[in-house]
Amino acid sequence: MGAMFAGHGELWELVLLVAKLFFSTGLLIWAKILIQRRKHHVADQGKSPLLSLSTMMPQPPAPVDATKMGVGRAIAVLTSGGDAQGMNAAVRATVRVGLYTGAKVFFVHEGYQGLVDGGDNIRPASWESVSMMLQLGGTVIGSARCQDFRTKEGRAKAACNLVKLGITNLCVIGGDGSLTGANQFRTEWSELLAILVKAGKITADEAKRSSHLNIVGMVGSIDNDFCGTDMTIGTDSALHRIMEVVDAITTTAQSHQRTFILEVMGRHCGYLALVTALACGADWVFIPEMPPDEGWEEHLCRRLMETRGRGSRLNVIIVAEGAMDRHGKPITSDNIKNKLGYDTRATILGHVQRGGTPSAFDRILGSRMGVEAVMALLEATPETPACVVSLSGNMAVRLPLMECVQVTKDVTTAMAEGRFDDAVKLRGKSFENNWNTYKLLAHVHLPEVKTNINIAIVNVGAPCAGMNAAVRSAVRIGILQGHHMLAVHDGFEGLAQGLIEPIDWAKVGGWTGKGGSMLGTKRTLPGKMVEEMSLTIAKFNIHGLVIIGGFEAFAGGLELVKAREKYEELCIPMVIIPATVSNNVPGSDFSIGADTALNTITMTCDRIKQSAAGTKRRVFIIETMGGYCGYLATMAGLASGADAAYIFEDAFNIHDLEINVEHLVEKMKTTVKRGLILRNEGCNPKLHN
Repeated sequence: MGAMFAGHGELWELVLLVAKLFFSTGLLIWAKILIQRRKHHVADQGKSPLLSLSTMMPQPPAPVDATKMGVGRAIAVLTSGGDAQGMNAAVRATVRVGLYTGAKVFFVHEGYQGLVDGGDNIRPASWESVSMMLQLGGTVIGSARCQDFRTKEGRAKAACNLVKLGITNLCVIGGDGSLTGANQFRTEWSELLAILVKAGKITADEAKRSSHLNIVGMVGSIDNDFCGTDMTIGTDSALHRIMEVVDAITTTAQSHQRTFILEVMGRHCGYLALVTALACGADWVFIPEMPPDEGWEEHLCRRLMETRGRGSRLNVIIVAEGAMDRHGKPITSDNIKNKLGYDTRATILGHVQRGGTPSAFDRILGSRMGVEAVMALLEATPETPACVVSLSGNMAVRLPLMECVQVTKDVTTAMAEGRFDDAVKLRGKSFENNWNTYKLLAHVHLPEVKTNINIAIVNVGAPCAGMNAAVRSAVRIGILQGHHMLAVHDGFEGLAQGLIEPIDWAKVGGWTGKGGSMLGTKRTLPGKMVEEMSLTIAKFNIHGLVIIGGFEAFAGGLELVKAREKYEELCIPMVIIPATVSNNVPGSDFSIGADTALNTITMTCDRIKQSAAGTKRRVFIIETMGGYCGYLATMAGLASGADAAYIFEDAFNIHDLEINVEHLVEKMKTTVKRGLILRNEGCNPKLHN
């Protein structure tokens, strides 16, 4: 890779600099220590686990010994409400970070019911007890609806159980109802202690030692219905399950020219339905936040006829289970089916959406939130309000719990009062942007007046999942603006050779679910072809160029910009969309294709870990792609629970390898007799073997 960019030293150095800064201060700090290679002492085990979550949190300005932050403290973790994939990752991270800080950590089995019943439902957690949890769906420690906790008597029993074990820190993973209950529990804590002392259930000294309760929440909900966070734990995995069904249904629908209606979960929130519709290019979506206008039945039938008239062999309609019309009357899949004249099939996905293995995103999200939750608990004071750990952009942040709960309730109120625009805005910018994007890409309102602007789209570099979706989006947005869109085949070579043709709205239909590059792509840089490319641009009267690709797209774009001094035809607007599995380009936290590649690696690691579990005392080493960028190796290591990840950005030597071998030897003496190591392909050329 370095040789390929020998002529672009400045750009290559810039990317290396950006990558190193990113790996040292951003998202990857969270992963580095989870899979780090240093020996750490765990207070309650007296062992030196290979995995450590210690500095997944950015270090505070003042020097703090993280291994002593939790000494003398006790933390309990429970899952409540509906289960969601990724909850186990959050539990695992909470346990291991808590143990690392020197705190005692307890599982609370069966949610609030276990908290009320006490006894064997509240058990000490160990480092090994959370091994092999990452790839499991649902919640290993169980969840249950609890009427007892809704009463003060039940909450008093729960408080008594915690006081007897010295637990004054509670981490709750659940929905808004579970978190609201946790906040009420904290608010009443002093009153509950007084009741217990008066009844002789606890002593005054015990009450004094447990004078306040710290609460931190993490939102586990596949519906993504909690305001204040961009994503809740479980949402991404649910979308994966839904898209698997959509892909399977699409093939049979095309064969028979049918219309399929898919009903997905989302009683009060249409996020799953909306993003599914956006991802699969659905013809229509029904969500509770924005009911269709009056006369939607005729509009829907007209839309389906138009798409069939443009050559489409199938129609897909997505409906959230809580969808309704402007008068609050439910819109179900059967209602829609009865109003259509086509050969129509309806499928209700149900609890399939909750099941299965969590995606890499949810594992990483749960892990990061678990780390932040423990730190929030240990840093809390009696005056600190209950907080919820949320995702904002690409960072885990702490927000006031009840403020987020209130905004979530405001959405429901807005929908009940018919203020649907307000409901969409209250859901947050991410939801609002998805809604606006869907309307642009799916609702055809072609302009009557065309412009004279020709925009060309080219794919450059290695193909990756999502490239075709980007092309589809660019083509349709351009057409909606009245521009003429041109498809360039085979990368920069195709641009030089004039392999260009017009591309229309119908041509890109169904491209969202197709992998690779439908336009064709090559790694070749402009190089000596610049003159031919300028002639092609002049010949086809191209006024703008959209380049979709990875590092080659950036390097090639830079060459074209530099060549403007000699070729005036190149003095046109150029836009680069990052698309590479390596996620190694500057200016973006994520690039197209990286998430799909990460999920593929994580799934492979899961299978290898299963093999290792069946064959004791075996270590597997997996090499990932990425050139000189360790993003895939690091994130896959975090998502799969690897023992170590070797990357280019984090230099290592023979001594580091020796330390890791010693750790693995010690690990084989425990009940966890297996090892998994990831290495980035360019991590250390001198130590390749």
